[in-house]
Amino acid sequence: MTKMYRSFVITGMLAASAMLALSQDLPAPPPPPPAEWPAPRAVTPQVAPRAWRWELAMPPEPADWPTLEIAPKPPMPAIAPMPPMPPMEPISAWESAPSIAPIAPMAPMPAMPALAPMPPPALGELALLGEPGEPQDDDARRAQEDQRRAQEEARREQEEARRAQEEVRRSMERDNSDYQRGKSNLDRKAYDKAIESFNRVIENKGSRADGAYYWRAYAQNRVGKRDEALASLSELQKTYPKSRWLEDAKALEAEIRQKSGQPISPEATADEEMKLIALQTLAESDSERAIPMIEKVLKSNNSPRVKERALFVLAQTHGQKSREVLASVAKGGTNPDLQSKAIEYLGVYGGHDNLQILVDVYKSSSDTQIKRAILNSFMVSGSRENLLAAAKSESNPELKVQAIQLLGNVGGSADLAQLYANESSTEVKRAIINGLFVSGNSDKLFDLAKNEKDPSLRHYAINQLGVMGRSKTGQFLAGMYPQETDFENKKAIINALFVQGNATAMIEIARKETDMNLKKFVVNQLAVMHTKEATDYMMEILSK
Repeated sequence: MTKMYRSFVITGMLAASAMLALSQDLPAPPPPPPAEWPAPRAVTPQVAPRAWRWELAMPPEPADWPTLEIAPKPPMPAIAPMPPMPPMEPISAWESAPSIAPIAPMAPMPAMPALAPMPPPALGELALLGEPGEPQDDDARRAQEDQRRAQEEARREQEEARRAQEEVRRSMERDNSDYQRGKSNLDRKAYDKAIESFNRVIENKGSRADGAYYWRAYAQNRVGKRDEALASLSELQKTYPKSRWLEDAKALEAEIRQKSGQPISPEATADEEMKLIALQTLAESDSERAIPMIEKVLKSNNSPRVKERALFVLAQTHGQKSREVLASVAKGGTNPDLQSKAIEYLGVYGGHDNLQILVDVYKSSSDTQIKRAILNSFMVSGSRENLLAAAKSESNPELKVQAIQLLGNVGGSADLAQLYANESSTEVKRAIINGLFVSGNSDKLFDLAKNEKDPSLRHYAINQLGVMGRSKTGQFLAGMYPQETDFENKKAIINALFVQGNATAMIEIARKETDMNLKKFVVNQLAVMHTKEATDYMMEILSK
């Protein structure tokens, strides 16, 4: 115990010394000076002297310090050894198991009756047995896809043929436009512009190219280009040896050659203009006296411009004699321009006699341009029966289509419906559908859109219904969509509703459509409509 007490005392003394040493502030040693520096001056550290000393005296050990004594533990008792195990007898699994009685032999099985032959499976059942990993309706889907491709190919061929015919029609319209523009420039004495217009007609080699040759020569002669004018007339005679412009061309050629080598005479131009003024004045003052003079001018070698003005003056008079002269010109014997003008004036006058003259000329003429002029005169006079007769009997597809279109313009929707039932040409049927659209016969268009067997014609009827307006056809188109099975016609219905701005019906279709291609097509159309209904539906799609 004395050792323990002594160790406590020594430990306390060491701890007190350590605490006292740590409480003193000792200065840090200065850095060594360089070798060439002078010796540093001795500095006495400013350390405060200790004010006290720690001295601890060892106390005496008490005489009555208690001593702890531990009694020894008693020894563990000894464990008796375990007796050995007696030996075990061996066990036989077969001897210990109970004996099993032997099984009696099984009687032989009777012979099975012969199976009846299995009937061959039906074709419909075989179609259900697809190859592993393929859908059961793969063959049906492939057949539908082949059918769709065939329909698309047929529709593409029809569309190409229609575009070719449309291009021919547009080319003819361009020719007519350039031709009429050239003649208008002649009336304004803009001869250079007239020459440019007639050049375009000649380059296109259309049905009015021979007339363009003549009028180009006429304009070239007016600006003093006589050699070029003669060249134009020579080309006319060489390229179109049977042209009805040859008589006027010969008269113009004789006039040019007579004045060849001479400067252009203002008197010649003035003479023609004065004749035009004189004709107009004579017709206004004394029409009965003017008619024989006009007839004489028409049969003379005067220029076609003078003849056309004479014919116009003649059309202002309403006597029997003037109609007879007009009928004579309309039947031919002059250039096509003059004949077309006479036909136009007869259509404006109307009346049974004038229309009968036009019917006779139509039957006897083989000139497509003249027949077109007569059909237009039928339309101007409102003669539905003559247009219907031309549409039934005409063998030229272009003239037949024109007659049908003009029949729609005069309101012959019932006649067009009758024509449609007996027509076999797809192009003519398209013209009838267009005529029904022009006449406003939406009921017949509804019937064709639902029951026409040709998908391309149904497609065209649907397009026309879309143009007719939402209030008139929107509900029908929306109701027709679920019943339509053709993919392209479904797209046509969506396009028709889009043209009408019928976003409500389109949204309803998009919600119910299961074909993702059609659904995407509807959504794309709605995306560009910028209506409140379309925008709300877009928000609905984003919220899913």
